[in-house]
Amino acid sequence: MVKHVPLGPEGYLWSPPGGGVVYGKPMHDQLVQEFSEETGLSVKVGQFLFVNEYLNTPIHAVEIFFHVEIISGTLRVGHDPELPLQDQMIKEVRFIDFEEIKKMNPLTVHNSFRHCSNIDELLKLKGYFIFQNN
Repeated sequence: MVKHVPLGPEGYLWSPPGGGVVYGKPMHDQLVQEFSEETGLSVKVGQFLFVNEYLNTPIHAVEIFFHVEIISGTLRVGHDPELPLQDQMIKEVRFIDFEEIKKMNPLTVHNSFRHCSNIDELLKLKGYFIFQNN
């Protein structure tokens, strides 16, 4: 999980690694790159899970979730190459088990975690969702 500051109503937000789409670059390749940039981990992209449309002014994003497998690397705080050093939003990265996520303030974790009670339910989500920000 990646902690972004100052996102979310509480001033920070934990979410899976990810990022924007670059025209002409396959989505799997982009996800591998995002994991490397944000976490220092090399991953293999697996099964498509679900799509979440995120609406929170001024952001309108379509998030596409995949199962990933770590193949190498050491977990570290990464960076967003689109932002200058003084404006970096990634403040922490770590592995967080689902039980800990469920104990966190729901406003500080990605909306998809609010709709599942365990990791198996999250991995079984299929389809298109609009997980509201409340």
